[in-house]
Amino acid sequence: MSEENKSLIRRWFTEVWNNGNADSIGDMLLDDAVIHGLNDPSGNAVEGSNAFRAFHAQFREAFPDILVNVEDVIAEGDKVVARCSVRAKHTGESLGIAATNSSVDFTGIAIVRVHDGKIAEAWNNFDFLTMNQQLGIL
Repeated sequence: MSEENKSLIRRWFTEVWNNGNADSIGDMLLDDAVIHGLNDPSGNAVEGSNAFRAFHAQFREAFPDILVNVEDVIAEGDKVVARCSVRAKHTGESLGIAATNSSVDFTGIAIVRVHDGKIAEAWNNFDFLTMNQQLGIL
């Protein structure tokens, strides 16, 4: 199970984020998944695959060349952890600010609970403070 979960999280970052393949979201994310650490427009955790698709579309529009490199993966039982580095250039306006054309480089960790081969719940701790500082927002 641990090796399958490791493969799932690597595939998630490659297909969904790096390749921008939104069609893969349904293959890897349960419809009622809760994604902590990513917020919907109300400031609440992203809940459900449709809410995640909206978040994903907005973030990918702002950073169409995003590259998430999975540095380490650890798995035990139904949980898998990925330590990541993220690089991108802010060329879209979908995050509520004009495109800055600034490059960002930050890190993060995702802890994922897997159920029936799909992501059921996730806890994300990505350094959005550093990202926002690099964009000149803060």
